[in-house]
Amino acid sequence: MTDHFGSCLCGTVVFEVKGDFDSFYLCHCQHCQKDTGSAHAANLFSHSAKLVWQSGADAVTSFTLPGTRHNKSFCKLCGSALPNTQIAGLLVVPAGCLDTEISMLPTAHIFSSSKATWDGELGEVPKFEGLPE
Repeated sequence: MTDHFGSCLCGTVVFEVKGDFDSFYLCHCQHCQKDTGSAHAANLFSHSAKLVWQSGADAVTSFTLPGTRHNKSFCKLCGSALPNTQIAGLLVVPAGCLDTEISMLPTAHIFSSSKATWDGELGEVPKFEGLPE
């Protein structure tokens, strides 16, 4: 069993995940594009790991899009995506909120039919170590 640690951008919320992840999906659905402001969400899923809030639990809030199963938890202060347990028996952890490295590679791209049109040939886009001058 592995322990993972994470936090929000402003540092108010700190958490620990005790256990292992079952899968790691890159979701390209339109809901995930909207709520991340990016091409896809990167979420880790577990049916057995346990979430422990170390601090800032009162700063965590959740949103469920009416009429869907799409939900997310986030810090009320800085807006950072955080783990959620909105679906009974399932822990969903945004990979980017973890402070510890994960060795698991993404399991799959999902909802690829909804992929952003500009997300096709990203391998050909120039790469910079920091902000370009």
